[in-house]
Amino acid sequence: MSSKVAVVTGVGPGTGKAVVERFAVAGYEVAMIARSEQRLTEIASVTENAHAYVCDVTDELALDQILTKIETRMGTPNVVVHNAVGAERGTYLDVDPNKMRKAFEVNTMALLALAQRLVPKMEAAGSGALICTGNTSAYRGKAAFAGFAPTKAAQRILLESIARQSGPKGVHAAYVAIDAVIDLAWTREVFDGKPDEFFCQPKDIAEEVYRIAHQPPSAWSFESVIRPFGEVW
Repeated sequence: MSSKVAVVTGVGPGTGKAVVERFAVAGYEVAMIARSEQRLTEIASVTENAHAYVCDVTDELALDQILTKIETRMGTPNVVVHNAVGAERGTYLDVDPNKMRKAFEVNTMALLALAQRLVPKMEAAGSGALICTGNTSAYRGKAAFAGFAPTKAAQRILLESIARQSGPKGVHAAYVAIDAVIDLAWTREVFDGKPDEFFCQPKDIAEEVYRIAHQPPSAWSFESVIRPFGEVW
């Protein structure tokens, strides 16, 4: 248990996988949390130091049990990246309230559960980082994002509250907002014909997450907003 430990939620084929790879190549033992066992197993099979833990982060009991397993096998995490995301898009007239509640549970309540369980242990150790990957819906309420933006805004504000309390105790909490279409197979299909510079590369997002997690305490960022140079903003 001498290696540094990172926990990454929402490990999928894009940002989550890239974040896992970035921390693993830096020597971290990485606990990957997601609902898809097949996906995690595939990533673990080709990524040294990456370990699969199947869990729905909205299931508080299951998440608590998984975190116990991670701490027992790997030790207390040094870095936690909450990358899991729930999205329910639509105007306020169209949005399904139940799906919006589910998105809130993924984006905000799961963050609370992770923080309550792990941040005090980081504080006791005198160091650590809690990073959320988010987006600019956390800052603005566009009409078609009425079911999503409030859940991300709540996530960012919760993280800010955590940062204000945990920062003086040595734990860096930070929000990395991604204002972009991430380069994935399905986004290439949806945005067929868009040039490469239109898309944000998962490996570049992962590099920013890693950088933020390793900032010196004298110059911490709480927020980082990243976008491709071709993004209209």
